[in-house]
Amino acid sequence: MAEEDIIMMRQKELNRLHVIRKVIDKKLRQIEAADILGLSDRQVRRLVKRVRVEGDKGIVHKLRGMLSKRAIDENIRSKIVAVYREKYEDFGPTLASEKLLEIDKIKLSDETLRNLLIASGDWQKKRKRKKHRKWRERKQQFGIMIQMDGSHHNWFEERGPKCVLMGDIDDATSEVFARFYEYEGTMPAMDSFKEYAKKYGIPQIVYLDKHPTYKSLKKATVEEQLKNEKALSQFERAMKELGVRVEHAHSPQAKGRIERLFGTFQDRVIKEMRLAGVSTIEEGNKFLIGYLPKYNKRFGVEAAEKGDMHREVAKGLDLERILCKKTGRTVRNDNTVAHDKRLYQIEEYAGTKKKVVVEERTNGKIVIANREKMLRYTEIKKRPKKTVKRSARIRVKRISKPGEDHPWKKQSYERRIRKKALEAVCC
Repeated sequence: MAEEDIIMMRQKELNRLHVIRKVIDKKLRQIEAADILGLSDRQVRRLVKRVRVEGDKGIVHKLRGMLSKRAIDENIRSKIVAVYREKYEDFGPTLASEKLLEIDKIKLSDETLRNLLIASGDWQKKRKRKKHRKWRERKQQFGIMIQMDGSHHNWFEERGPKCVLMGDIDDATSEVFARFYEYEGTMPAMDSFKEYAKKYGIPQIVYLDKHPTYKSLKKATVEEQLKNEKALSQFERAMKELGVRVEHAHSPQAKGRIERLFGTFQDRVIKEMRLAGVSTIEEGNKFLIGYLPKYNKRFGVEAAEKGDMHREVAKGLDLERILCKKTGRTVRNDNTVAHDKRLYQIEEYAGTKKKVVVEERTNGKIVIANREKMLRYTEIKKRPKKTVKRSARIRVKRISKPGEDHPWKKQSYERRIRKKALEAVCC
């Protein structure tokens, strides 16, 4: 039949057939054909023999159209797709393949699962973004620089409140440290850095954006201008006291490592916490303690040079006194200090200059200090009512009325006189 004579070939096979036919017709030597086709002369001899015996179809690979021995059975493919739709519908292929092995004991590579899901219509190919035109080389050693930022997201989905993930990522190794907080601000930033320093030590540089928490928007005072200094935020002031250099990024792309981390966490960590049933900030922080070491082991990279540039927290260094809000206040004549709409009674001598510093610690504690000395105080919760001073003599305000012949009343007075005169004549 005519259909049986049709042979499906690729362009590469058509080219091979053309050259092999030249060899068979003795218009080309086998060694020359091998050089043209990029094959060994032995393989060319095999192809010549097959074409002579089988004809043109001898050039086609024998496995064409046959099912691979490593192909997944159709029933298993259906089962995998069903499990994915039931439990991991919004998971990416990479994370889904991990969970299929970890929870469902189904071993499957992420690329195989991706192709399977694309064929079933459960996943679509994503276009890769163009790489940034300017690439910044990583720092050489662990601890030279960390990128720090906060990510506002519905981390617990509908199971818990919205919160912020404060994250730190090392520039050299991509080592990650993170904690959940209610908001992004000075206190969460300081507490996050304090916990980081306790675990790893104090880094050399902190790379931040220009959020008001990290960069002051105030103008420098006269004293600061005379010293040729800029106005510092509370966080910048704390870093200066610790000897940490602060650098500010001019765009989100400049601190791309932490931005990409948040993109990954908003996909992977949310789903991991969903499977673990995490629904509060406290549970989330406990979860991260166990999760981050596994994450760092898998996604961390080796630094270009061995070594740790973190500085150990010295024994005499009190992180609580540095990583806190510090506000200067003046002691009043009655030995009280007003701060944040509250009044505090100092119970001891505050010094001749009567200048103190109110420290708001990350744990909520208030400390009032004069230089290095912490002062004892009590909060005045109920203020005395102000007494109204009254004079002993009661002044009576006299109201003087103008006379009848006053210019204000002159016209009406004259009208009344004329009226009385008319009444007298008529009578």
